[in-house]
Amino acid sequence: MGFSTHWLDLREPADHTARDPGLLVRAAACLGDGQMILDLGSGTGSTARAFGGRVPGTAWRFLDADDGLLSVAADRHPASQQMVFDLKDIATLPLEDVGLITASALLDLMPVEWIETLVERANDAGLPVYAALNYTGQMTWTPELPTDASITAAFNQHQLRDKGIGPAAGPFAAGLTAEVFTAKGFSILTADSPWELGPEHATLHSELLDGIANAAAEVGNDTAKGWLNARRDALSKSRVTVGHTDLLAIPPNLSNPQSMT
Repeated sequence: MGFSTHWLDLREPADHTARDPGLLVRAAACLGDGQMILDLGSGTGSTARAFGGRVPGTAWRFLDADDGLLSVAADRHPASQQMVFDLKDIATLPLEDVGLITASALLDLMPVEWIETLVERANDAGLPVYAALNYTGQMTWTPELPTDASITAAFNQHQLRDKGIGPAAGPFAAGLTAEVFTAKGFSILTADSPWELGPEHATLHSELLDGIANAAAEVGNDTAKGWLNARRDALSKSRVTVGHTDLLAIPPNLSNPQSMT
């Protein structure tokens, strides 16, 4: 479960555009004075850049298994902490001085048991969790192709495979996470955060198509190659919506999220 700096940089503008701005503001409002943000699977620090000036002076603790990505994050965020961390060890999260846990495009890669352990850790520490860009299993293209639905279904099947920790929650991640947090008494806020890609995003769209087709082929979809070729031919006039959901879970010890601005 590794990602290149190239791919992370390529998708970052689409990620930042897709995030729900209201939920981002509410997540920032959860922080107390002097508290830091712990970012899980941080990569190069894209989540910190998405927050921008909403948390001025707040320190970030970046956790990732890839020391190369953390080195880039250190260059881009000199005041941050970087920790090489195996996400299998979610029960041992370093939560000292932390006021908010964040994750982006991560929960759908994780097993249900991992999500449950994250919720337990957040509950024990009384910490809010802001998890953005969780894939929902929905993809729609215009113009349509007859095989779009079967390719999406095959890709979603692939998303449930083991990404190195256990069978992933995939498109069910956001809903499962909300249920587990709700059972602990957390307040849950969610918002749609879809990618909306058009001809102006041709490079990102092209690499996305490669990933979707490869995943579909791996689970036995024999139309994947033809679909990819047809989608490539239509790239200059195509648009795609890729469904994501942002989630903010706020523990009972914090103020009513509806009052946050």
